[in-house]
Amino acid sequence: MPDLVEEIRACRICADRFAATATAHQPRPVPWFDPGAGILIAGQAPGAKVHQSGRPFTDPSGNRLRSWLGLDEPEFYDRSRIAIVPMAFCFPGYNANGHDLPPPPVCAQTWHARVMKALPAIRLTVLVGAAAHRWHLGAKTTVTQTVRSWQTHAPRIFALPHPSWRNTAWIRKNPWFEADVLPALQARVKEVLND
Repeated sequence: MPDLVEEIRACRICADRFAATATAHQPRPVPWFDPGAGILIAGQAPGAKVHQSGRPFTDPSGNRLRSWLGLDEPEFYDRSRIAIVPMAFCFPGYNANGHDLPPPPVCAQTWHARVMKALPAIRLTVLVGAAAHRWHLGAKTTVTQTVRSWQTHAPRIFALPHPSWRNTAWIRKNPWFEADVLPALQARVKEVLND
């Protein structure tokens, strides 16, 4: 496992791609997992703040996600219990209009299967955003449809929207998410962590 983490940290597959973005940044992979983790958070890709900090979800999205999970920071960042494996380990950058670029598929193609194999103790997978829904569930539906069908995959898998501030309107428009999905998710998180 340490070798795999170090391999990912040293990855520079997307160096040319990132240099060509509006941010013109260098790769900084952020692997965050240990083999004993019981919970997998499968996200999209680190943002600019995570690129700077080197820690996943060190931004307002992370605050919202921790609230959704019912976890404080020490619990959330305990790698022995929680693995955070995005679809791309590096910040993809911004386009010329300042919008987030999608995770480069080459990252998941290169690393995801190996990382999943290295995490044999996962009992709960939390899929954060459409890219994770597609890879882990093969979802061809909208985020709303995928999240609404949460009971199909629970208690082993929960599909969530991205916790970005951009989805605040979505959360207001879909009150069933906070009323039904989050209590079930929080109960399952506690169950896995307390076993």
